[in-house]
Amino acid sequence: MIKVGVIGVGNMGKHHARVYSKLKGCRLVGVCDIDEGQGKKIAEQYGCAYYKNYKEMLKQDIDAISIAVPTVFHREVALACINAGKHILVEKPIADTIESAREIINAAKKMRVKVAVGHVERFNPGVQRLKSMMKKGELGTITTILARRVGVFPPQIKDANVIIDLAVHDIDILNYLLGKTPTRIHAEAGKALINRREDYADILLKYDGINAFIQVNWITPIKIRSLAITGTKGYAELNYVTQEFMLYKSKYERNFETFEDVIKFAEPEIVKVRLRKSEPLKEELKNFISCIKLNKKPLVSGEDGLKALELAMEIVKSYGK
Repeated sequence: MIKVGVIGVGNMGKHHARVYSKLKGCRLVGVCDIDEGQGKKIAEQYGCAYYKNYKEMLKQDIDAISIAVPTVFHREVALACINAGKHILVEKPIADTIESAREIINAAKKMRVKVAVGHVERFNPGVQRLKSMMKKGELGTITTILARRVGVFPPQIKDANVIIDLAVHDIDILNYLLGKTPTRIHAEAGKALINRREDYADILLKYDGINAFIQVNWITPIKIRSLAITGTKGYAELNYVTQEFMLYKSKYERNFETFEDVIKFAEPEIVKVRLRKSEPLKEELKNFISCIKLNKKPLVSGEDGLKALELAMEIVKSYGK
């Protein structure tokens, strides 16, 4: 039985505590938060100990920790956990700087503990199905990918812009689905409603012959989380929130006329892909616990988190140039 704890039980961490409390193969033994009222509430709700100081928590018999504190504190808390010999899952992004991310990864290697990063969208069953379809060539040659992640401003985000907080999800998904990193980037971003941080961005990433577009913002009055992929054999569209997956299989024939090819399309075959729906966070934490038990590499490793952060930082530097 893997004994787990959660440091930071606010907006995201409280859900880590909830899932751990019901997950087979582990036992939630403690939570920590500087907000004593919130911390005690979560501890009482899930029958575990409460700690106001995470250093006191690390003295206890705990195998693994979820870290869900503000990004600026990831390095400090992660290193303390690692040096105490605890496996860690750090909410995305892995850190607020590339140097801090590398320090976390190197410390974990030295202490021989696991580092997983909370890029939860990889665990969406629709993403897993897309990965399988693309690997089998069911969509043909991929030409374009469009990711949209828009909605209203989240007041709990106080230390990151929309690229670091939101676009980093889609950066990781694109790298994961395509199995590589982009060769070129271009971005436009700005501050529409927030004075100090970018709250909207439009990003183009070139993966060899594939164009990938990411639209993110905190100014759209409705929440949209979608991914659309166009290939020579069809078009696939995933709604991350509802886990609805539509596939449009292309039907066309190529005729050779004078001087040029003529492509004639028929109505596509429309397939509503059936997914075994599940909560991505639950699948993420199951993977984390399983990797500790079986001594395997997490699906989203520290190195994966670093790649996503590096690219997000490049995008921040590039926009407007």
